[in-house]
Amino acid sequence: MDILFALISVAGLIFVFVIIPLLFSAIKIVQEYERGVVFWLGRLQGTRGPGLVLIVPIIQRMVRVDLRTVTLDIPTQEAITKDNVTVKVNAVAYFSVVNPEKAIVKVEDYRRATWQIAQTTLRSVLGQSELDELLAHREEINEKLQRIIDEQTEPWGIKVSIVEVKDVELPDTMKRAMARQAEAEREKRAKIIHAEGEFQASQQLAEAARVIGREPSALQLRYLQTLTEIAVEKNSTIIFPMPIDLVKFFLERLSGEKPPEQ
Repeated sequence: MDILFALISVAGLIFVFVIIPLLFSAIKIVQEYERGVVFWLGRLQGTRGPGLVLIVPIIQRMVRVDLRTVTLDIPTQEAITKDNVTVKVNAVAYFSVVNPEKAIVKVEDYRRATWQIAQTTLRSVLGQSELDELLAHREEINEKLQRIIDEQTEPWGIKVSIVEVKDVELPDTMKRAMARQAEAEREKRAKIIHAEGEFQASQQLAEAARVIGREPSALQLRYLQTLTEIAVEKNSTIIFPMPIDLVKFFLERLSGEKPPEQ
């Protein structure tokens, strides 16, 4: 009896400490946003999930892969642009796993590998672009970064959807030079607008002169209008020239009169 009791105790201990843990390790629950890559004695067997997945302990092994979009911050990179300007640029990339089997088998750590590729590609693209292109055509830079990084990570089962350049830090000397350039550009536009206004005013004055030349009475009306405008100021003394035509009649009458006879 003692031997039987001892055997039952050993079997119970084996069941509690060996069988039950093996049963728990055989049951895997894969979330909706995950997939399980299963290996049979080291050989790739396939992808399982989502839901309940049963594996054979010791013989089979499952690696979870997250399929959600990952936000990858690309730290500040210092690079020299095509026109020899030193800039510091940081960016952000969004990627996701589209082939879990490749992401596990083809690369050791797909997150770190994508991070390294993004850094080197950012420096390379900046070196091929001019400063004006980086500042004014950032969308084209973003598309180029996304295309290059996605081509390099495609064999790993990684899809890079978006790459955005966030901040561009320029040297102080370049900032001052750009400020002077912007000020000169504004002055240029102001002078052009002023010149166009002067040209249009001269055209209007020339047209007014032609109208007055055809109609002499228009000049007299302009005199009267000017007098009305000046008369608004009551504390002003006005010396207004009178056209000779207005007094010509009176001068002729006076010159025609004779002195009375004695």
